[in-house]
Amino acid sequence: MYSCPAENFRGSCEWEVQRSRFICVIGRIQSEKEARQFIDTVRREYPDARHHCHAFIVHSTDAQPRAYSSDDGEPAGTAGRPMLDVLQGSGLQDVVVVVVRYFGGIKLGTGGLVKAYSHSVTLGLELVPRVIRSRQNLYRVEIAHASAGKYQAEFRARGLNIIEVKYEEAVRLLLACAPEEEDYVRNLVAAVTQGEHDVVEAGQRWVDIPEETPVRG
Repeated sequence: MYSCPAENFRGSCEWEVQRSRFICVIGRIQSEKEARQFIDTVRREYPDARHHCHAFIVHSTDAQPRAYSSDDGEPAGTAGRPMLDVLQGSGLQDVVVVVVRYFGGIKLGTGGLVKAYSHSVTLGLELVPRVIRSRQNLYRVEIAHASAGKYQAEFRARGLNIIEVKYEEAVRLLLACAPEEEDYVRNLVAAVTQGEHDVVEAGQRWVDIPEETPVRG
């Protein structure tokens, strides 16, 4: 379980210091390949900028998160590493950030660059909608069309995470929950449907859930 930006999120912000423009572009990625594609896209969007400094953190299931940073021509240690430090301090993974700099003619010095790039990432992080990415148990429930709308509304009102709805001969709902919530889900489905519908195990999947979602048991 870890925190990351919401799916498909991309945001940007801009500020100026000593006539240099700093544009922060931040987004959600799920692999190092996606991170590098994101960075390349930003380079193409701002081809005339002097620097495209960047950093990213990618979740790894079996090891420490993969972290990388680049100063992209700025003095060593003044851009990429400070940017990565801010990202790591946020607790987010599966996140990439690019700070584009248009030089304004005034040198900022080592300390000034560190502050400028760090602050750019801090501003970008304020835009990020955060979710918890969690390995969840999946359960399938089949419901008659006539009752599907009522039951879906009741399930959602009581906090069940319905991640998929398929309309076939019956309406097939795919529910996701943490392993420790299995009894809660089974009991709730039985109570809402008055025991008419069974919950069938359907494997596991990584699922995004809102950060404020309570754990039930």
